[in-house]
Amino acid sequence: MPDFNTPAPQVNAPQPDPNEKLVKVFDTEQEIEARVVKGLLESAGIEVDLKSIDATQDTFPGVGGMMILVREEDAEEAQRVIEEYRKSPPLGDDETADISG
Repeated sequence: MPDFNTPAPQVNAPQPDPNEKLVKVFDTEQEIEARVVKGLLESAGIEVDLKSIDATQDTFPGVGGMMILVREEDAEEAQRVIEEYRKSPPLGDDETADISG
């Protein structure tokens, strides 16, 4: 019988060392978009730090979003991966696919 009182192990992707120089390679107001790009970069072997850029809501209501930081030496590769993704057609738009069987 499983022990439901034991907490599940935390599985976190490696993050860059905070003492290293990090650079912003992507920002968006949409959290889901930031998470997609984060996963894309991690699948390319690039360690990612995802940060919230929420502004003070009484001063700047509705302003905020997410930004992705990577090590300075990974920034060029991260930008290339993001650009390739932006140029690729959305899933399901493959005009050569024949789904009729």
